[in-house]
Amino acid sequence: MRVAILAESFLPHLNGVTGSVLQILRHFEREGHETLVIAPRAGDVDADLHGARPELLRSVPLPSYPQVRLVFARAARLSGILRAFRPDVVHLASPFLLGWQGVVASDALRVPSVAVYQTDVISYAEKYGMPGATSLVASHVARLHTRATLTLAPSGASLRQLQDLGVDRLRLWGRGVDAERFSPARRDESWRRRVGSGEVVVGYVGRLAPEKQVEDLAALDGLAGVRLVVIGDGPSRSELERALPHAEFTGQLSGDALGKAFASLDVFVHPGESETFGQTIQEALASGVPVVATGAGGPLDLVHSSVDGWLYRPGDLADLRARVADLAGDEAKRRAFGRAAREAVADRSWDAVCRRLVEHYEEARRLRPIDDALPARALSRPALPPRPAPLRRPRWTRYIALGDSLTEGLCDTSRASAGQYRGWADRLAELIAHAGGGVEPFRYANLAVRSRKVAHVVTEQLPAARSLRPDLVSILVGGNDLLARAASPVDLAAALETAVRQLRGDGADVVLVTPFLPRRRASLLFARRFAAFNGQLRRIARETGAILLDLEAHPRIGEPELWADDRVHLRSRGHRFLAYCAAEVLGIPDAHTLGGLDAALHADDEEPARGSWVVRDVLPWMWRRLRGRTAGDGRAAKHADYVLLPRGGSITTAPTRP
Repeated sequence: MRVAILAESFLPHLNGVTGSVLQILRHFEREGHETLVIAPRAGDVDADLHGARPELLRSVPLPSYPQVRLVFARAARLSGILRAFRPDVVHLASPFLLGWQGVVASDALRVPSVAVYQTDVISYAEKYGMPGATSLVASHVARLHTRATLTLAPSGASLRQLQDLGVDRLRLWGRGVDAERFSPARRDESWRRRVGSGEVVVGYVGRLAPEKQVEDLAALDGLAGVRLVVIGDGPSRSELERALPHAEFTGQLSGDALGKAFASLDVFVHPGESETFGQTIQEALASGVPVVATGAGGPLDLVHSSVDGWLYRPGDLADLRARVADLAGDEAKRRAFGRAAREAVADRSWDAVCRRLVEHYEEARRLRPIDDALPARALSRPALPPRPAPLRRPRWTRYIALGDSLTEGLCDTSRASAGQYRGWADRLAELIAHAGGGVEPFRYANLAVRSRKVAHVVTEQLPAARSLRPDLVSILVGGNDLLARAASPVDLAAALETAVRQLRGDGADVVLVTPFLPRRRASLLFARRFAAFNGQLRRIARETGAILLDLEAHPRIGEPELWADDRVHLRSRGHRFLAYCAAEVLGIPDAHTLGGLDAALHADDEEPARGSWVVRDVLPWMWRRLRGRTAGDGRAAKHADYVLLPRGGSITTAPTRP
């Protein structure tokens, strides 16, 4: 795989972002992946980049924090670099400015992008005295991550933070730890004597900057028998040296020297409340050192309070002092917590973490064609079509289909009597009946009627369906509503949500199908409405436990070859495709394979339409509109009561009640 990594910061500046990128490069070299690193130029880079090609761009230092570099690359320059490399995926490491330019360039090249959220820049804006910029920063973060194909969050807290910002397609991806470099075996008594003079050594490791809240460690001043060691550097060092006059400041350490320092601590403290993960916490745990950290952000996922450390109440410095004093005064507890700390990170190797990263890349590569096919994007985008484990035997015995002409089956004349239509729901019912086995007939009703809208489903079809006590209901409706001039996708979805909740309350499984459009230029007029409505359906399915058939994740549904000559309904092959998509999401065994076989056997079972489209379809529609009529006026559902589908048979016409 060819991976382009865009990093907001890079060597020679060492931080969590740089460290993660170097670990990824090391793993990718071993696995044979080709890598390109695009990052700010901040000085000479002499370190081993593990076969990666560096492309370092001109940058300027942030005035208040010169170690942070800002890149303002021209879009054409960045696109040219990526186009020449031909990446399979673009990895955005802690994206903000360069990351935004990278996600825009990725979109232009139709390359999947994976954004790795590592820095809580929203909190940083507050810590650096820019509260007025906080909302602007939050909006930028949300816009960037919703544009990326996939976003990886390092902890549950950061995942929730991004969800609150409206970011979709979130996955949890932590960090690995080098268990050889960070190991209890590296404990060095001479180092301890040099910095601690026989005292209990309590240490902080990390950047010395306002967002790290290192000044909170002044709460430890005066603890008997405790020596505070501060390892790291940054813009706040001189201020912290004045605030913590009794602490030992070692400056920046790296490599084996850092591993020795970690292992030589007795207690590790981490006061920062804006950590998305907390890599130094993980390194302390790997070193067999118990941790005292604030109970906010990334530490919540890493520290198991009363097992391998303590989480203190955020902002409560008296609690911080008490937790450190507890461990400082109990050597046996420190040893027990230290053993548990080492065990807690035993399975967090960088190799394992990077293998999961490649799996996320593969997911992004499958999502990209779905995104490219979307005529418009909503607040939430489709996920990959689910592949549930095949059911040994479907549990449903009573299925009812609700909706409009698509579910009634218009234009699906395959193996149907003259003047009759099959439709995707009929086909799905037969598939469930076939898969069910046994001797008890499968019951099926189809209450859909052409031209019906959401209101008709809620007020007419829903009560009729509930009286039949189904255990499975499909709902595909909304297309007719969304074509109206004053349509409100949110209000329509709210009305439909009442139906879903009632059916779920009755104990029925609900298949919620997103409406869709043919891939034609005229469809663009309505694409945003459909996208917004479908975004609401995703929310409804998530909150109610409904089974979502998200047809935006199946771009083929819009291909003209699946649409009938009237240009607004599916032809037989379109209904066939939809039925097998529904069967697959329900876990019907071998649905995908059976769908391909069915399509091959019945590819040419339709007669071509006669007459011109205008005379045959447009003029009758206009005449009905002028008279205030619809095609469904006076029509009843084709299966208003249950019909029997013998196991292994086809639909019969004799109705029966359960």
